[in-house]
Amino acid sequence: MQSRIPGVPVKDAVVNLDRQRRFQGATGGPMSMTTVAVLVDPSADRTPLADLVEAGVLTESEARDLYGAMARDVCGAVEDSGGELLVNYAPAEDGSDAADEGDAAAEGGNDPAGDADHDAAERAARELVADGLSDPSKTRFEVQVGSTHAARVGNTVTHLLEREGVQSAAVVEPAAAMMERRHVDSAAMKLRGSEAVLGPSPGGRVWYAAFTEPIDFTDAFERPAIGTLTDRASDEGYDVDYIERLPLIESEVDLASFVAETRARRRAERWVPPHTAAAIEDLGLGLESDGRDLRVVRD
Repeated sequence: MQSRIPGVPVKDAVVNLDRQRRFQGATGGPMSMTTVAVLVDPSADRTPLADLVEAGVLTESEARDLYGAMARDVCGAVEDSGGELLVNYAPAEDGSDAADEGDAAAEGGNDPAGDADHDAAERAARELVADGLSDPSKTRFEVQVGSTHAARVGNTVTHLLEREGVQSAAVVEPAAAMMERRHVDSAAMKLRGSEAVLGPSPGGRVWYAAFTEPIDFTDAFERPAIGTLTDRASDEGYDVDYIERLPLIESEVDLASFVAETRARRRAERWVPPHTAAAIEDLGLGLESDGRDLRVVRD
């Protein structure tokens, strides 16, 4: 068989034509729709924002309140964007590692206890984000599959692209509370010309990762994640682009910076993530400076 693309081997030509068809689908309309999976963990058996709790900045109850507020803001931003929201929730504690990482469509099977656990986890996820959505009934909820963060992201993205045939798939977590609808739409525009679009975050982290083609996700979020993910996409011959740098709220330094920026934005009458900003106020979180570093304190 002779390649239809002069100078390109048959195998590479087939790959290039497949990529071209996907890009043609992504650019066929005024805006390519990205399915954005928000990875949430509603389990009462696991502590969200664990670093903040271990540092004594928040109690477990306060961490749950703040985490829920961030999840509502992020889900609301995706719902308002040109993308499709998928709330990808963590399963019950006893089933978190049981699923085969290669099967992103794994279900509870014929185990009544497993089905009940999945049902309870989905109800908890719906309750967690409902107040951030204009119409929760139209939001899709699916359980996560995989024993590590990278595996869960990889299973979700690969399943959406290869099994469901979506034009592009992205993942984001509640810690990216400063996310706005415009970020999803900006990434969608960049995905017209690049197979991977990443949102950088301080410390070499990544707050948003979107793809039109799967990559090797094994340990893909090893720090610096921005470099690791770029390498994995580049190794496949894919183009990589970037969107606006945003903070993640995971550590005390992150939270202090967020509190400072939120207060400044409110003073200037600019946009703030409504649920997260309200949670910060409700928790009475303030700042203290020693002239060099900021610490989170109680007002």
